[in-house]
Amino acid sequence: MTKEKLRTLLENSVNELYAISIEDASPQELFQALAQVVKYAYADDWRQTRQHLLAEQQKQAYYFSIEFLPGKMLKSNLLSLDLLTIAEDVLHELGVSLDEVAETEKDMALGNGGLGRLASCFMDSLASLALPGNGNGIRYKYGLFKQKFIDGHQVELPDDWLRSGNVWEVRKESKAVPIHFGGNVYLQENEAGKLKPVYEGGFTWRAVPYDTAMLGYQNQHLNTLRLWSVEVPSKEEAKYATLESRQALENLTAVLYPDDSNETGRRTRLMQEYFFVSAGIQSILRYYKKMNRPMDQMSEKIAIHINDTHPALCIPELMRLLVDEEEMAWEQAWATTLKVMSYTNHTIMAEALEKWPVNMIKEVLPRMYQIIEEIDRRFIAGLEKVHPCDLLNRTRIISDGQVHMANLAIIGSHSINGVAKLHSDLLKAVVLHDFYVIYPARFNNKTNGIAQRRWLQLANRPLTKVLDDTIGDSWHHEPEDLSLLKNYQDDASVLEAIAYAKKQNKVALADYIEAHCGLKVDPTAIFDVQIKRLHAYKRQLLNLMHILKLYFEAKANPEAEFHPRVFIFGAKAAPSYHYAKSIIKVINETAAMINHDPQIKDKIKVVFLENYNVSLAERIIPAADVSEQISLASKEASGTSNMKLMLNGAVTVATLDGANIEIRDAIGDENIAIFGLTEEEVYRYYAEKNYSAYSYYENDTTLQRVVNAFVDGTIPGIEMEGKEIFDSLIKYNDEYFLLRDFEAYCDAQNRIDIAYRDTQRWKKVSLMNIANAGKFTADKTVQQYAEDIWQIEPLFAHVKDPHTASLTENKS
Repeated sequence: MTKEKLRTLLENSVNELYAISIEDASPQELFQALAQVVKYAYADDWRQTRQHLLAEQQKQAYYFSIEFLPGKMLKSNLLSLDLLTIAEDVLHELGVSLDEVAETEKDMALGNGGLGRLASCFMDSLASLALPGNGNGIRYKYGLFKQKFIDGHQVELPDDWLRSGNVWEVRKESKAVPIHFGGNVYLQENEAGKLKPVYEGGFTWRAVPYDTAMLGYQNQHLNTLRLWSVEVPSKEEAKYATLESRQALENLTAVLYPDDSNETGRRTRLMQEYFFVSAGIQSILRYYKKMNRPMDQMSEKIAIHINDTHPALCIPELMRLLVDEEEMAWEQAWATTLKVMSYTNHTIMAEALEKWPVNMIKEVLPRMYQIIEEIDRRFIAGLEKVHPCDLLNRTRIISDGQVHMANLAIIGSHSINGVAKLHSDLLKAVVLHDFYVIYPARFNNKTNGIAQRRWLQLANRPLTKVLDDTIGDSWHHEPEDLSLLKNYQDDASVLEAIAYAKKQNKVALADYIEAHCGLKVDPTAIFDVQIKRLHAYKRQLLNLMHILKLYFEAKANPEAEFHPRVFIFGAKAAPSYHYAKSIIKVINETAAMINHDPQIKDKIKVVFLENYNVSLAERIIPAADVSEQISLASKEASGTSNMKLMLNGAVTVATLDGANIEIRDAIGDENIAIFGLTEEEVYRYYAEKNYSAYSYYENDTTLQRVVNAFVDGTIPGIEMEGKEIFDSLIKYNDEYFLLRDFEAYCDAQNRIDIAYRDTQRWKKVSLMNIANAGKFTADKTVQQYAEDIWQIEPLFAHVKDPHTASLTENKS
């Protein structure tokens, strides 16, 4: 598309939408109009992709996830259509920047953190590799929540991201399906002598899909992200005439992760999980029937992936449809389900492996409970002569009055994978060891990856230009070509160009901080970044303790040699996670104390940016000098912020946890600051039960000064929160070993300070991080899923380079 044609289409779009000339359009109106032009540009390819897949009966994967975090889509879609530069030029001629127009777009508030962003990176990679893979999730009206800080406290406000509609989605009224909840179910023989379920009572709601195109990078391939919204069935409008009855229905797809600290919230969350699972499976089955193939051959054309335990009900729901609706024999239905389903485990934290009370599932999903009960019974019966009873009792789905969703996902899937080598090894050796004994061949590893297109090409235009000028642009399609940059590690001009790109990004972030926080920060300071969910195991508190140590040292000796630092946090705490919210309060009050202390001469600044999301990450990550990846070893499944920050030239301070180990192996010890306990040492403490937090506190005066600051009045305004944190460390023996790792962490930070002041060495370390980041591309991860688990192929498997395959050129 030429610049002239794009301008003409944009002018027509503005006129059709608003009946005004293009010169009079506001940035918001230009965004809506430009988005319509973009949709016009990809509509034909989207239709052709779907038609071709059905005509060729090509196998497709369906990725079920309760979270998706796509971020803003205008610039991403323009990039994929190769229209980004043209759009910038057109808008520049109108006296407005593309950035200004894109800023008016709302983030799709469909996720919380790494789980949702990983799902969206996978959507990007699937399409960019021309692999037929679609997303299935929930169209939340308010998403997670909008975070505000009031007096240092996190306050949750509704994130009304759909207030102006969502220009990218297409409502598919004709594809709506019914979802049944509650009542009683019993089995009765029909005329043919087969047992059929009979439903009494309960209620049926309507799931309506909204489809969003997932564009491949400059290859005309488009997949679909299908998100489901709840509505009243048209025949039952009268039942929902009151505000109260409407509210219960609308709550179902109102927010991600309803508060599970009360019965109503837990019930809503369970209903959410069944709602999007049942809707998605019904939709897939309807599509499969168009192929006129036998039901027991479904696995040849359909792969369903369970992303964490939230969609584990995929297994009993597919069984329900095959047994109850399609009248397959149980054994045949189970064999089919097993071949269709696969499961990714994202955690080793026991509390994150979902469990539901038996009574709740019986009440809310009675037919699901009956099927789960039968799966559990047959699991035990089939293996009781092979494995000891105590092992089977530890692995059964229903035990202690609860339904264990991870056990269901494992028993009903042909593949179970972890998301980093250490994580997968721990699943086999510790967390899921009993299942590994039973099903050793099902377990495998798929280390997470990220979409370099968004996290470098879009988020960091200055660095992208340096890379393109230095190594060419093949890395846009083949991220591992970033390794070509290693040839320039001694090239002074390239090192300087990369450093200058970093400086531009730091200036931009400093301007943003001043505009949004009223705080001036020095772009020549070290920008030290920790951006991730606020959770005790991620140890934002350890970061804060080191900040306090530096602060006390700077006050005691203002003339000591120390390069200024800006510590930047971005994180949300779950609304019911009181301890995490206390840490947020203490960080904010510490920031207020340090930022306004003239004694330390601006050597330290602390910034906690509100409402961390994809768009904010795109501002922070390119500007980061230091990447904080400091979770307790063995707790972080993988991490992906570590990969994004590395890609943008930040140097990592890390424990040997999750994918940090693979990052260390890729770049070498000299290019990363490793510290702290290893996974083996952590598990030794667990086994020997001999960890004493107090002994570390008692024997280290520096540590005493830092920990006492939470309760001795040093930090104003944290009397309750400070005591809670102090008690967690001393009284309750420091669950995540912060005091044990404190000295090692401070040493690693000191190494960072020394390295940064050696300007040439720092530039080279930064370059080596960028050059090795291509190994952690989601393209590679998704290709492994496609080959090893889903057995799907590119839409045009006969075309050697799927990036250049055109639907219009290859219809035959």
